[in-house]
Amino acid sequence: MSTHRAVHVQSSGGALELVDTQTVSPERGQVRVAVAACGVCGTDQAIVNGGFPGMAWPVTPGHEIAGTVAEVGSGVTDFAVGDRVAVGWFGGHCGVCTQCRKGFFIHCEKGQIPSLHYPGGYAESVTVPANALARIPDELSFVEAAPMGCAGVTTYNALRHTRAVAGDLVAVLGVGGLGHLGLQFAHAMGFETVAIARGPGKEADARSLGARHYIDSTAGDVSAALRDLGGAAVVLATVGNSQAMADTVGGLAPRGELVAIGVSADPLPISPVQLIQPALSISGHPSGTARDVEETMHFAVLSGVRALIEERPLAEAASAYAAMEQGQARYRMVLTI
Repeated sequence: MSTHRAVHVQSSGGALELVDTQTVSPERGQVRVAVAACGVCGTDQAIVNGGFPGMAWPVTPGHEIAGTVAEVGSGVTDFAVGDRVAVGWFGGHCGVCTQCRKGFFIHCEKGQIPSLHYPGGYAESVTVPANALARIPDELSFVEAAPMGCAGVTTYNALRHTRAVAGDLVAVLGVGGLGHLGLQFAHAMGFETVAIARGPGKEADARSLGARHYIDSTAGDVSAALRDLGGAAVVLATVGNSQAMADTVGGLAPRGELVAIGVSADPLPISPVQLIQPALSISGHPSGTARDVEETMHFAVLSGVRALIEERPLAEAASAYAAMEQGQARYRMVLTI
């Protein structure tokens, strides 16, 4: 029986420990992937700290996975050993529940997420449902592809499902792991892009990433600043701060959209009177299916969008995670194997 190295968290809030663990061969409809790179995502904090119901320990975090197919289970005909693949937050769907039958695979009632439903990508090997796999274009390295499975697809997919068209004013709230990709995608889509962040420190980065305008949220009324620019067709909210999201609503143009992808459990302090006359809408957007990840990577190749990445070896997973948790990481941290 073969083994591989993987990171284990033994209990909620526990340390990230590199251990030898059993390598699982794929069953029917599964493949085993030799991991080459895995992104360290902010959502990993919730997983490490037991923030989801019914979690089984130990947990191996990681849901921004890129690597090579190493073994193929029975019934899998569309992937072969050696294929370059990515697996993101979307970790497989059942195909038979009501939402799957409607074609809404991202809402599968038995949907799987790497690290929550099977061991994740802080490891040398992962075994996953074949329908979770996205093909990596030749033009992207494994390190470049890994963040596209969550941060990339979440920002790109959210923007392309808005009603904004080229030339519209689109604001990205937050210039961090999600926001720095949102700015690049918004610019590449032809939007007049606005970055909103706390303090002046991110302005140079934001402008280099495609922002035409920069709003320091500590320097005045964010909504007023957006209105001075003509009003935003879309605000893509990438920060997990409900008040910061609400502070942008008055800056939306009529029929504007606030799209929340930053995670917070706090209520949004927004009143119906703010929404009714200008016919504003507020929506949440999940990440995207395996096909959405493929389309995100394809657009990244066409447009040159790339995550800004700091690489660390798997053996330094604990320090890489700590740097992300403490806000000391570069925009995206990626473990390499």
